[in-house]
Amino acid sequence: MCGICGIIEKEGNKINRDTIISMNLKLTHRGPDDEGYFVKNNIAVGMRRLSIIDIKMGHQPIFNEDETILVVFNGEIYNFRELREELEKKGHIFKTSSDTEVIIHTYEETKIDFPKKLRGMFAIALVDLKEKKIILTRDRLGKKPIYYYKGKDFFAFSSELNSLLEDKRIKREINLEAINMYLTLQYIPSPYTIYKNIFKLEPAQIMVFDIISHSFQIYKYWQIDHNYSLNIDFEEAKYKLRNLVFESVKLRMIADVEIGAFLSGGIDSSIVVGVMSQVSSKAIRTFSIGFEEEKFSELKYAKKVAEKFSTQHTELIIKDKMIDVVEEIPLIYGEPFADPSALPTFYVSKITSKYLKVALNGDGGDEAFAGYSRYVFVNILDKLSKKITKNKLLQILLKLVSKIPEGNAPYNLIWKLRKVSKALLLENIEDAYISSISFFDINEKTNYLTEKFLSYFNSDPAHNYLKKFLKETNVDIIKKITYLDYNSYLPECLMTKMDRASMANSLETRSPLLDHKLVEFAFSLPTNYKIKGSKTKYIFKETFSDLLPKEIKNRGKMGFGIPLGPWFRKELKKIFEENCIKGGFIDRGYFKKEELLKLWNEHINFKKDHGYKLWAILILELWHKKYMNDFKI
Repeated sequence: MCGICGIIEKEGNKINRDTIISMNLKLTHRGPDDEGYFVKNNIAVGMRRLSIIDIKMGHQPIFNEDETILVVFNGEIYNFRELREELEKKGHIFKTSSDTEVIIHTYEETKIDFPKKLRGMFAIALVDLKEKKIILTRDRLGKKPIYYYKGKDFFAFSSELNSLLEDKRIKREINLEAINMYLTLQYIPSPYTIYKNIFKLEPAQIMVFDIISHSFQIYKYWQIDHNYSLNIDFEEAKYKLRNLVFESVKLRMIADVEIGAFLSGGIDSSIVVGVMSQVSSKAIRTFSIGFEEEKFSELKYAKKVAEKFSTQHTELIIKDKMIDVVEEIPLIYGEPFADPSALPTFYVSKITSKYLKVALNGDGGDEAFAGYSRYVFVNILDKLSKKITKNKLLQILLKLVSKIPEGNAPYNLIWKLRKVSKALLLENIEDAYISSISFFDINEKTNYLTEKFLSYFNSDPAHNYLKKFLKETNVDIIKKITYLDYNSYLPECLMTKMDRASMANSLETRSPLLDHKLVEFAFSLPTNYKIKGSKTKYIFKETFSDLLPKEIKNRGKMGFGIPLGPWFRKELKKIFEENCIKGGFIDRGYFKKEELLKLWNEHINFKKDHGYKLWAILILELWHKKYMNDFKI
């Protein structure tokens, strides 16, 4: 695992070596073991390395035989051994045993189609000195990031925003569209960033940058096929699924260092740990964290799995000290990012990194096998929506639900009923789903945000962003929203969260359930193999029932949440008031003062639980204080 960066000046301009060094130093946490540079004329490339495979000889940049092509890369290529065997048969000569070197020779064989041959997670920068071009690409599911800036006289890229901003020629200009999307989504999706002139390369994209013309083109090399469905019986599907998962886990256990796993006590991580234990010759190290608030803690379930597979288990109960990291969130992510599970993810990465360099996780299981409770809700809603919109009495009852005090939420019944009832009142099933996953939906933004802020937009950018993934009409509703989540929530939120939280602690995390071959297979399965009545992940649980303790198999999904509601009435109360009520947040011009005060008072007086909304507001203000404290609309 690494961090990569680079600068390409216009022809005739020289590289400022101090700038690329400064950019690279900002990535030290991503790769504390080693660093490497290529600086020549108007091209500079840097990298930081966390040594996992071929520790002695895997130093980057790595060159081809005649040193006309070089590569730096962040990630892991899991099929590098079979690729190397193929390439050696074609006459390619290897100098190392690293997975990095196969990238160069695969490019020599296939040119810009080379990412299609790679099975893994990656952000790659390949420099072709002969053809005068630089190629940037990301893996299919968006696990590894690339940010870029295109100016008049130079082009720059990096694994993280903070590194890119070390080039002081890049001006910081707030992107109001990105902030609008953030308030709904809890993240800023690619290609956007918080800055107008900085962008993210999207998952499964290839950028070809021409060094002579100082221009680039972007191509998409992979996407999930909406319309492909397997005609396969249930038992055969189970057989194929089991083989794919075992293969995926085995591939991700290839390393020259010890590998462990995050263990939450949920279905996905439990199955991953179970498979690891079956294919490993020694006990697996597992790591869990929990909370004093029992309804937010899964430690007792994680412990059952650890006992079943005799893992070397380490657990940590998070108390109030997690609050200490809150103000570091903007520094870790470089832009506003409001998924509250970033905090526990940071802490489980921190404790794991004390023992290991690599940990497997269960990310991707919910998207692959319809594990979110909202999928069940949408499946039912799809059948009931027309009846509800015609029933005036039911509409009145649903509106009354919204007035019941929630107390401490989320996860209590009233909080869930309120969320469901609001969505049920929408006539369009897609809009209902978007509303159910929104921090601030369209109507709430109209109520809470200032007219000045809203005047910058002709329509809602977050809604437009999500709707573009819901255009397919020839698939059932579960496939439709799964496709949406694979293209939005999974790469832009979950993968961003995991990458930054783990790499901030110099830890590599690998996700077997996000192997693209497994994803393609799972997406093609009939929906009734995944959801059976109110049961989610049906085929996944049945396939691995031998590995799951009964308590794990039969329990509902909990999620990696934190007790935001209670915290804003206790530990976070002072932080929020000082930054967002008494501080200068209102003067920035995003929120109406009276509506923000109403939101805050409703929460602290137990009338409603606005924990998630308050968290998004707090993170936005903390980001401003770190990066653009003088900004006002």
